[in-house]
Amino acid sequence: MKSSFPIFLAVFVALGASFGGFVVGGISQLGTEKQTTVLNSTDTYPLQRTGDATLGLQVYRAQGCAACHTTQVRQDGMTCDVVLMGAGKNLRAVQKVLGEIAPADKDLATNQLPKTIFSGVTKEVAGDNSDKLTGAGAKAEIHINATGADISRGWGIRQSVAEDFLWDYPVQLGSLRAGPDLANVGARYTMNLQLQHLYAPQSVDKNSAMPPFKYLFVVRKKINGELSPDALSLPKGIVPDDSEVIPTDDAKNLAAYLVSLRADVPLYDAPFTPTVSAPAEKK
Repeated sequence: MKSSFPIFLAVFVALGASFGGFVVGGISQLGTEKQTTVLNSTDTYPLQRTGDATLGLQVYRAQGCAACHTTQVRQDGMTCDVVLMGAGKNLRAVQKVLGEIAPADKDLATNQLPKTIFSGVTKEVAGDNSDKLTGAGAKAEIHINATGADISRGWGIRQSVAEDFLWDYPVQLGSLRAGPDLANVGARYTMNLQLQHLYAPQSVDKNSAMPPFKYLFVVRKKINGELSPDALSLPKGIVPDDSEVIPTDDAKNLAAYLVSLRADVPLYDAPFTPTVSAPAEKK
């Protein structure tokens, strides 16, 4: 009897510590999380979801989507690019520096700018070479790229952080990837594609293992041979030519929630440099 109490106490302490670390600790961290600002911007992130997307989170939960999908992009590290934006007033001085640090670009002309001089280097290498270029009077930028298997798959462009889940209740990170991660699926699929994928997954991705959720839709005959305003725009062959597919409210709310999953802005704890398209030439 004397030896049983220490064992009981040790088990109690171990279970209590586990509960505190995994449950209480997680709740306290997310419970105190607040909206933040986008890196190098005054925009607030994340914005509150629309009403239909908020309802769609509960449909996502009810359909058990988290059993096959995760919503957490993992990141292994980061690399940097050094982009020469302008040569300044002394092109010869800049070309001299380029001859030392990037011989292949030593004869660079101003009409070739902006140009990436170094790609996929460490922060230290990028900073050192950027300083040499700016010291010669050039304008150089360091662009940050997140790296990792999930990012290479196109599932996201940065790691998932606590702020991404601020408006999720409950948070459904998932643990099995029978299907792709959905943390940034709203940037990949439009509303109509989300609905089409729910109704006929293989029509969007022929290798998809996802079962169709046809019970979230109503199939009916077309009225006067025309599609109704709410009908899905589907490729031929999915339904008979005289029929149309109407999404129910649950289907539309679920699709709205999926479209809202867009972790595509840089944050202080998850930085990257967004790709900016060049302005279109005026005709």
